[in-house]
Amino acid sequence: MAPAADREGYWGPPTSTLEWCEENYAVSYYIAEFWNTVSNLIFILPPIYGAIQTYKEGLEKRYLAAYLCLTAVGLGSWCFHMTLKYEMQLLDELPMIYSCCVFVYCLYECFKYKNTINYPLLFLLTTYSFVVSIVYLNLKEPVFHQIMYGTLVSIIVLRSVYIVLWVYPWLRGLGYTSLTVFLMGFFLWNVDNIFCDKLRTLREKMPPVVGAVTQFHAWWHILTGLGSYLHILLSLYTRTLFLKHRPKVKFIFGIWPVLLVEPPKKL
Repeated sequence: MAPAADREGYWGPPTSTLEWCEENYAVSYYIAEFWNTVSNLIFILPPIYGAIQTYKEGLEKRYLAAYLCLTAVGLGSWCFHMTLKYEMQLLDELPMIYSCCVFVYCLYECFKYKNTINYPLLFLLTTYSFVVSIVYLNLKEPVFHQIMYGTLVSIIVLRSVYIVLWVYPWLRGLGYTSLTVFLMGFFLWNVDNIFCDKLRTLREKMPPVVGAVTQFHAWWHILTGLGSYLHILLSLYTRTLFLKHRPKVKFIFGIWPVLLVEPPKKL
């Protein structure tokens, strides 16, 4: 049911079970949803930098995995929105589940001794990922994926709130900022879905540059990408504090937050 405003493009007719409100091939013949595609850069570039920093500082590999999983989500989402093919949709949606499972593991293992592995939790999260994948591949129902993803996000939020309220209250700013940014993205995701027809009509009357601002699914990418990145900072900050390191949040060019971790002071 592609709207009349959609055009034919390089990748042919969409085969995905979802299409978003951005007009297909309106900007580029080679990219189905241009703004929904390029907005994924926030999922790709900052986490790669975070992964490099984590590796250089010799921090635990679970956080390296967290950054790389977030990058995988961005790459999958890029391919999905660029092609609107079902196979690429899976590269977007399934890594969302896997990355959240990594986030859950990191957050619930913040207060454990170094070099320990929680095998029961690892087994539970692996089983969850496997079952969700199998059911979704057979069911092909986006609502099922959204519920399973939302469940993991709720678990992460509850644990984060516990940490910033009762363990490290001085991290409330970082924790609440991460949550607020993510919720703003979720709000715009719903606006994009509910008012799509009105948004498309509005864009026809606006200059292209101004109309691009109303691509709220792209804003969902930007805000949830930032919120997820800030969550990893919160989780890593919590972990390194517990291990007696000296973490500090710095801002590149005064804008983008990164975490620098100094080793514990030698007595």
